[in-house]
Amino acid sequence: MALRRPITGRAVISLVPLVDVLLILLVFFMVTSTYLDLNMIPVVEKADSTNFPPAPNENQDQTGSTMLIRLDADGSPVIRGKSLSLGTLALTLKSMSDQELSLPIVILPSGRASIQALVSVMEVASDAGAKSLRVVRLEARQ
Repeated sequence: MALRRPITGRAVISLVPLVDVLLILLVFFMVTSTYLDLNMIPVVEKADSTNFPPAPNENQDQTGSTMLIRLDADGSPVIRGKSLSLGTLALTLKSMSDQELSLPIVILPSGRASIQALVSVMEVASDAGAKSLRVVRLEARQ
């Protein structure tokens, strides 16, 4: 006598548990992630009518509407990737025209830069005749 096994249907693979796991992972990563507040970073726009001041030993004309001065950890100002002393920064800013000095100057200090270095750069810029100074501070969220 031959025994016949009952024919069983194929197992249905449900996607519901996969979707549940993905939603749980999505919520987990959204809750544990940190986000930068990008509203505090000024947008630098390009304009054809204004010129950046020339960097030391550089005679190329670059256009824009904002000048960025970054402070290194040791307190030295950096413009376009070149580290300057305060005296060189003063000469660079004094060589700018009144129209260029009316543009906003954004100072971005490093987290390790001293407050005295920031004040010194602000003083040099105001002595040179800068009309608009802005200090931007980026903080890491904890």
